[in-house]
Amino acid sequence: MSFDSTKRKILILICCFFLGNSFSQTENADKTKFTNFLSKSYYSINLGGIFYPFSNENLIDGYATNTFSRNWFSGRLLLGHKITDDFSVQFGTMRPAAWFKYDNVNNIGYDRSVWINAWSLSLKKDFQLSEKTSLYVESGIANVTRFGFSIDDKVIYEDAHFASLLYGFGIQHWLSDKWRLSLNGTFLPKSTKNNQPSISQASVGFEYHLQQVDDKIADEYANNGYFFPKNIFQISYGTSALGFGVNRFFGMSLKVGNFESFGIPIFWVGEVKANHAFSLTYQRLIYRSERIFSLDWGASVTYFQSPINNENVFAISIFPVLRFYLLRREGFDFYTNYSIIGPTFITKSDIDNTKTGPKITYQDTMGFGVFFGKDRKFNAELRIMHYSNGNIFTRNDGVAIPIQFTLGKTF
Repeated sequence: MSFDSTKRKILILICCFFLGNSFSQTENADKTKFTNFLSKSYYSINLGGIFYPFSNENLIDGYATNTFSRNWFSGRLLLGHKITDDFSVQFGTMRPAAWFKYDNVNNIGYDRSVWINAWSLSLKKDFQLSEKTSLYVESGIANVTRFGFSIDDKVIYEDAHFASLLYGFGIQHWLSDKWRLSLNGTFLPKSTKNNQPSISQASVGFEYHLQQVDDKIADEYANNGYFFPKNIFQISYGTSALGFGVNRFFGMSLKVGNFESFGIPIFWVGEVKANHAFSLTYQRLIYRSERIFSLDWGASVTYFQSPINNENVFAISIFPVLRFYLLRREGFDFYTNYSIIGPTFITKSDIDNTKTGPKITYQDTMGFGVFFGKDRKFNAELRIMHYSNGNIFTRNDGVAIPIQFTLGKTF
């Protein structure tokens, strides 16, 4: 078995571990309490500077530049689960906000970027220094992906995909049982074999730890009269005849007048844009809050056809769904939903001779919809979809699914 194949299986197992444990049911039939797994989980968002000393030494002989464009700003997102009160496992990603760029290579007008992305699985150990202050250390493994560049079909800095050790440390201040402020340092060592400089990040951020509500509050939530569907079955269809304006808007790549990148940067588009797509989706409630938020797990089968070679492609996915209720009225409930990193098996790799990636990938969706009718038995939704592997692999041009019209039934 190849190293890349092993890594793919490990990544899928990691995702299934987090999702699968989240799917486990509690004895609370109304889902107003977290599952045991979720009640011991947290998420962390960190922003700061990233440092990787790329230089002309990384390029092949005969190519160099006198100036570089560096954007130091970066982010790291983590999902964590507490094995004990002071020992956790974390899964997440780290990347710069903008890519490192070699300016005017060989003084002949070539500007080229180097993309870098690291997904990690690590263990974190906390050491309490005082009642509200703790020190932590972190150690694990990272999946590093680098996109190099070519000039006139000649590779100047090669792509790379390899495993690296990851180390970290930091100080946290506890604002409450839920909130912790963090000052962090993360380090990936140099890889001579892969011609990769070391990667260091210094960041500030926070951890939010989910907290279980007591039985009394859970019962109050369950009996407050707000509608949260326990099961949803949906049928969806979309066609490229309507264009990809919605996809581009939420991917901040819509051209409007003199604006080349109009929109909101909260979703992705994809180089391959499906002609049409048909989906069957099932969703089941895991947790609901008092009024606004719910968490579902879902499974879907999607068929789409590629635009150039008319290749028929199927995608089978499992995924989490975050749903936020924006408006509740007597006749309907209006919501928006968002789903990312849904492990997916796709039946075709590198679609239309485009580097969309291997058959193991992820599904992302977002949409707006309503529940309506007697007892909210019916559902209508508009949504967009995207398939890519989040730069886990060097082939990641991705697939854009056109806006889908969805009809559903709750039960």
